[in-house]
Amino acid sequence: MSPALYLILPALLVAVVLASVWLERWSVPVILVALGTGILFGSDVLKLWHFDDMALTNQVANLALVFILFHGGFVTKRADFRAVALPAGGLATWGVLLTAAVTFAVLRWVLGWSMELSMLLAVIISSTDAAAIFSILRRQSLPTQLSSTVEIESAANDPMAILLTTVAVATLASGEQFSGLTVLLFFWKFGAGPIFGYVIGRISIWLFNRLTPQDRGYYYVLFVGLVLLTYGLAELAQASGMLAVFTAGFVMGNRPFVHRQGVLNFSEALSTIVNIGMFVLMGLLVFPSEWSDLWIQGLLLFLVLTFIARPVAVFLGTVGMNLGLKPKIFAAWAGLRGAVPIVLATYPAAAGLELGNRVFNLVFFAVLLSILIQGSTLGLVAKWLGLSQPARPKALFSLEMITMAKSDYDVVTIDLPGPKDTPGPRIRDLALPEGAVITLITRGDQVVLPKGETQLLGWDQVTVLAHAPDEDRIRERFTQAFASPVAEIARPAVAT
Repeated sequence: MSPALYLILPALLVAVVLASVWLERWSVPVILVALGTGILFGSDVLKLWHFDDMALTNQVANLALVFILFHGGFVTKRADFRAVALPAGGLATWGVLLTAAVTFAVLRWVLGWSMELSMLLAVIISSTDAAAIFSILRRQSLPTQLSSTVEIESAANDPMAILLTTVAVATLASGEQFSGLTVLLFFWKFGAGPIFGYVIGRISIWLFNRLTPQDRGYYYVLFVGLVLLTYGLAELAQASGMLAVFTAGFVMGNRPFVHRQGVLNFSEALSTIVNIGMFVLMGLLVFPSEWSDLWIQGLLLFLVLTFIARPVAVFLGTVGMNLGLKPKIFAAWAGLRGAVPIVLATYPAAAGLELGNRVFNLVFFAVLLSILIQGSTLGLVAKWLGLSQPARPKALFSLEMITMAKSDYDVVTIDLPGPKDTPGPRIRDLALPEGAVITLITRGDQVVLPKGETQLLGWDQVTVLAHAPDEDRIRERFTQAFASPVAEIARPAVAT
């Protein structure tokens, strides 16, 4: 390996971070920065690193997706999913199928593209991107139901697109006609994947609770091994490894276990690292000079997906689900493409399909347009639809509980409702469950020490150490406290 690599690679990573921090004020997604940095350093621009290994990119991207999807499942809360289960779950399953079907129909029978090209593009670009949507929506203040629907859909819809692409590429690469066996394989992959994920997720929790290592680093090694084992076992059984790791993450993220907070922090860091690294590598793989003869097709693909397929999928996929017209319009515009479509675009070339390189460039071009145009205008669309609410600044301080032994105690963080600085109850007037203790209050750029006389204000972030099963009661108590006069929530006087 060339010593120059040890200079170029660190320079790439540092450049991505510096540019991302500087561009945050304009809500530019980090994946766009990583892609741009890779293109800049690559073979067509500065020519610092010549890279054209599609097979290696495919393998690295698959490995990255394993950890990205696991973390997506880990941070998807059961309560949030239940609240928007129908619209989010629908868009993540049959919404992806509708998107792929409409895209294929328009490309094949309206624009007259070839069957193979239309099929590959339709299935590859059918899912939205969690990384892009989370990074942008977190800077917007939207109704909870709408933001949860779009975010959970983006975190949960990747497996369906991966399944569709895997089946389509395998069918085209083998030269076999679409058959009943292909349908059975599809349902096996989709049905067996979650079973593997659920079982291994529960086993993983049991292992974490049983082990008592003196070095917490062992937990992280165990975490990496179990995630990769989940994927490997599912793939060995020809089930969907990606769906298995997402399910395992969902199972572990919604149950208490030893060192859970540490695993969450490590998973978040690891998924961020592999996400940025993956997009830098893909940027290096792209040769913009090759776009001269396909940019019109790439533009048409973006227009068909954004203005026809995605709106049809949203409006048909959420029929009867109590999602209003304006939220549907916003959800249609928020269908950003990103990580997964570009990763899946490496599959045809890796499988030896003749159209592989053209498919990759078309998908890459369409994804760039999606991030640039849709990603940069989400805030404007939300304001135009009257869905924006006053932006709430992110808390600058936090406390975490890193456990090395089994315990039902956990740290609960509550964002108090607005408007900002609305007078709330004093701490001594809150009837919190037995064993619950307020440990930190964050107010803007200040830390407020919790005392009995401390009065809570709107937009405060309150951290509570409590028994994990009491979390819902604690959140309900704070909600009631701000919805009722302070006098009504005070503890009754005790007779002496």
